[in-house]
Amino acid sequence: MSSPARQVGTRRLPPLPLHKRGATSPHAKPLRTQPAYVGPSSRFSSATYEHMIVTGQSTPLSNGSSRIHAARGSQLSGDSIDGSPEHIYPEQVKAYLNENPTFLEEYVLNNVNQEDLERWLIRRAQRGSHTTTKDIGKVNSSNSPPRRLSRWKFCVHKDKRKMLQELTRDIHRHANKAEVLNELTDCIASAINADGSHLYLLEDNSMEIYLYRPSNLIDNTTRWKVDKGSTIAGFVAHSLQTVCTSEITADGHHKDPKYPDGMAVKVGNIHSILALPIIQSNGECIGVMEMYKNHGNGTFGEEDEEIANSYLVWGGIALYYAEMFQNIQRQRKLNEFLLAVTKSIFQDIVSMDAVIMKIMNYAQRLVNADRASLFLCDTKTRELYARIFDVGNGEGPQPATKSQKEIRFPMEKGIAGHVASSGETLNIPDAYLDGRFNRDVDIQTGYVTKTILCMPIYIRGNIIGVVQMVNKRNGVFTKSDEDSFETFAVYCGLALHHAKLYDKIRRSEQKYRVALEVLSYHSQCTEDEYEELRRVALPETAPEVARYEFSPWNLEEEAKPLYVLCMFRDLFGLTNFDYDDLCRFTLSVRKNYRKVPYHNWTHAFSVAHAIYTVIKTSPGMFTHSECLALFVACLCHDLDHRGKNNAFMVNNATPLAAVYSTSTMEHHHFNQTVTILQHEGHNIFRNLTADEYKTVIGEIKHAILATDLALFFGNKDKLKAIVDSGKFDWQDQEHRLLSKSIAMTAADLCATAKPFHVSQQVVLNIFEEFWQQGDEEKAHGRQPIPMMDRDRAHELPANQVGFIVGICMPCYELLYRILPGSKPMLDGTSKNLQNWSALVAKQKAEEENKKENEKKDMKIENVKKKESEPKVVKAEKT
Repeated sequence: MSSPARQVGTRRLPPLPLHKRGATSPHAKPLRTQPAYVGPSSRFSSATYEHMIVTGQSTPLSNGSSRIHAARGSQLSGDSIDGSPEHIYPEQVKAYLNENPTFLEEYVLNNVNQEDLERWLIRRAQRGSHTTTKDIGKVNSSNSPPRRLSRWKFCVHKDKRKMLQELTRDIHRHANKAEVLNELTDCIASAINADGSHLYLLEDNSMEIYLYRPSNLIDNTTRWKVDKGSTIAGFVAHSLQTVCTSEITADGHHKDPKYPDGMAVKVGNIHSILALPIIQSNGECIGVMEMYKNHGNGTFGEEDEEIANSYLVWGGIALYYAEMFQNIQRQRKLNEFLLAVTKSIFQDIVSMDAVIMKIMNYAQRLVNADRASLFLCDTKTRELYARIFDVGNGEGPQPATKSQKEIRFPMEKGIAGHVASSGETLNIPDAYLDGRFNRDVDIQTGYVTKTILCMPIYIRGNIIGVVQMVNKRNGVFTKSDEDSFETFAVYCGLALHHAKLYDKIRRSEQKYRVALEVLSYHSQCTEDEYEELRRVALPETAPEVARYEFSPWNLEEEAKPLYVLCMFRDLFGLTNFDYDDLCRFTLSVRKNYRKVPYHNWTHAFSVAHAIYTVIKTSPGMFTHSECLALFVACLCHDLDHRGKNNAFMVNNATPLAAVYSTSTMEHHHFNQTVTILQHEGHNIFRNLTADEYKTVIGEIKHAILATDLALFFGNKDKLKAIVDSGKFDWQDQEHRLLSKSIAMTAADLCATAKPFHVSQQVVLNIFEEFWQQGDEEKAHGRQPIPMMDRDRAHELPANQVGFIVGICMPCYELLYRILPGSKPMLDGTSKNLQNWSALVAKQKAEEENKKENEKKDMKIENVKKKESEPKVVKAEKT
């Protein structure tokens, strides 16, 4: 298959349209069948038409020239082609190309080089996107210098990679945006053969421009406004339009009223100026590039503008990503800095002053300030105060000395006061021009304050302090300093907040230690109490104690500790236990029970006695450690009871309920037990091994928590299901735990198994405690449950029957099935149930008799009324 060029050259094309008069050219020549290829430099040559002459109007392809030549430097031919007329109008060529798009496409693909295509695309994009302000006249006339197409090809295309690579290296090498733009300006000026260039940058307020000079020097003295009617650079920054002009007067001004001042920076012998806006990706103008040529060096043309725009478009993209990279690098360094701040501050929180000094040191390093101050807010007095000062001696912030007292001033005074009151960040480039600045300090110290950056510190939306940076070492504080310091201020707020919390916790800890010392003193038995108990000899035997019917409520108060020691000796002996520790422990346990109607020391003694009888009547069922834990747990199971149940603690949001969400009081009782054991001379388990001690403490906790009746029902159902299935096994640890839980509940309810006269009195004590809780609930506006309502005290027998039937009887029946020796507790409870039921029946009979008597009284009253009514009637008739 032949090449596309050969195919186009050998096939006959449709004839061009003839002149409208139909005349044929006398100079027509036959069409050549072989293409005459003249090389890529002949951009308009064709494989079919070796010579083509268009006279008259210029065509779009001519780019303003009077003729298009098939080959550069060829002689014009007057011969017509293929019988076509000598003069062909551009409209005819356009019509032909529109009717033959395939021919146009093949011609362009095979005869127009890529560089021309790119140049055409750039021109088309520029004509469609914005209007260029030009008044340079006919820059492409015959008098104009020849086009620099070879230079365009060399600079923009052939050597583009090398130049752009060098520019890219410069972008990454330079530290800021201004330096990058200055380098880009120099590259563009070199590419378009400009004699010089200026770079103007916009101020932050976008209302003025200033000249950027090389070597990091910025001319801050002279500024020009951004508006029309001033300079060329000001107009370009305002309109965002490119200006290309050569009408510059001798004094550097311009005739156009849009920019009559001409060049902002006057340079002699200027002939042509090209000024372009530098626009970021967000549409914001950040500067203006201004290139110029002197007289005798020609003028800027359309291709110069294309070259400049090409570089500027690429440079803007490269600058955007370079700036993004620099921002990422800057953010990474800031993150590393903040991480170091966080580690340093939060790892070494020892005092508020230490944190403040670290904050001030880091703040100085962050924005390169000469001095730093941190003022804290006193919301009560509406003042700012500081006790850390940086006096500029090179040692950084230091605490106030004795001669240097803490300073305070109103929150509305000075720059720091304004920031604390308004929450506004202040960046002051010249402190002496700000009316809020107080010069007295400078006058006293001789220090000269120039620049100030002052920012509030927030925590939870409230201003807790103000940080003030003074005198940036290399210029003024920038917007970047503000952004970085704003992030740093968040960490400052957290650090100060945690430092305050740490101070509070430390003070609270000291108060807690003092309170603990006081409580320990008052919660321990006195030496007199200990000596008194120690002098009393333990009786050899106490047979009545081993009976279930034994009533602890009939004992004298001073005898109960002695009975505890007797039971302890009977169960465990005194070989492995220090008797002095036992005496102190028993007396301190008694002292930590409050004087409430029921949950008091006597109740604890009765429960300990109950578990003692269970252990004595069920030998071998529990291990030595389990027996020890059960007995101590029963003795301590209600330590520090306040006479209120768990529901009351939770509903009233007491501190105990906040600490323990479930089994509130039971957890507190266990912790009180451990606290007493930790007192000096109270650890009765000190002779146990570490494993034995850990086991016993764990058993005690389990046993005390089991006294929570909320857990009883679940324990009872599980154990009953196991016993009913015949799978109960004392070797199973879960079965043993359930058995010990039920034994603890049975011991806790032992009052219901005592003789009725004893049980009845204890029940009255229980309900008195219930009614006191009910009274307090009424005082808080809550209605207590019926059992705790004193107004329904007459329902006590019925409540007791329900309690025994629902809780006590199921507990003792189940205990009897696994520990048959506990049968006396079941029997005693059954008898008391009968007695309470009899009282309920008696109450009902009395109520019925009362109702009957009330009915009889009503009948008698009605009869009397009827008998009296006729007498009244007769008297009226008489």
